[in-house]
Amino acid sequence: MVPLEKLAQITQRFEFLEAQLHAGAAPAEIARISREYSDLKPVADEIAAYRRALDDLAEAEAMLADPEMKALAEDEIPALKARIPVMEQALRIALLPKDSADARPAILEIRPGTGGEEASLFAGDLARMYQRYAERMGWRFEVLEQQESDLGGIKEFTAHVQGEGVYARLKFESGVHRVQRVPETEAGGRIHTSAATVAVLPEAEEVDIDIPASDIRIDTMRSSGAGGQHVNTTDSAVRITHLPSGIVVTSSEKSQHQNRAIAMQVLRARLYEAERERLDKERSDARKSQVGSGDRSERIRTYNFPQGRMTDHRINLTLYALAQIMAGDLTETIDALIANDQAEKLAEMEG
Repeated sequence: MVPLEKLAQITQRFEFLEAQLHAGAAPAEIARISREYSDLKPVADEIAAYRRALDDLAEAEAMLADPEMKALAEDEIPALKARIPVMEQALRIALLPKDSADARPAILEIRPGTGGEEASLFAGDLARMYQRYAERMGWRFEVLEQQESDLGGIKEFTAHVQGEGVYARLKFESGVHRVQRVPETEAGGRIHTSAATVAVLPEAEEVDIDIPASDIRIDTMRSSGAGGQHVNTTDSAVRITHLPSGIVVTSSEKSQHQNRAIAMQVLRARLYEAERERLDKERSDARKSQVGSGDRSERIRTYNFPQGRMTDHRINLTLYALAQIMAGDLTETIDALIANDQAEKLAEMEG
């Protein structure tokens, strides 16, 4: 049973915010109030529907005492009793603490791991998979950095993804992705195992992360395009080193001015995520065992091409739909990861 007092408090807060918006709050407050109002609206709507269902059940049960209405009540009561627990579960999920970064755009980074050229080719396959998924979701997918290998794979890939619920849906993709297949480079037809690392970082604003000029070193380099072709003869590539952490970010796709802005954007995202991870670790020593840990050294998924299957090891999910998944159909996988995360959080709150 969801505590009714808590629901009443949320409803009161929502009504207060609604009144503030209609009364014309100060311009400086409008953005903050609108954000909180938008966050609370789905929850307030769930609460209103739940309360209506409870009222309908009480009315139907009262009608049992009226001989003329008894048959109608007996028809309504089973459906209401079946619906209310479903609504309670939806409310519990709606009341779970929100990740403050869920609504943010994301920085997606992909790098080949073990496996040589085959790992680079697989990294390229993953980049295309996420780009196709973004297209299906109606998101904007902008490549910030792409360094290709000699055979058309990817040595390094960074993209900026914008749209509704981007980080909320992509954050479980961080980790080591393993592939098992016969490489194009393998003449003997033997199955090889290789890997690529994916990192999904919430985008950070300048107000989130302050980077003093004294903390960074900026170098410019000669930029070269895909696979060493289309060489740009100006020193437009930018490398930024964050001295306190040792993090190095490069950008070479655009003009020097744009590359500097992109490199700073990626650096802020990495530092913001590092700070979030530090705070999360302080809150929970068990974080590494959680699905959403984003531990980039953890093997999270295997793509087995000979068997046409994808297995997510964190939730023991196996789908024999590899061609569709590689074509960007990640909805079933991501929905399952989100549902598992919600179930773990509910168990933690109610345990």
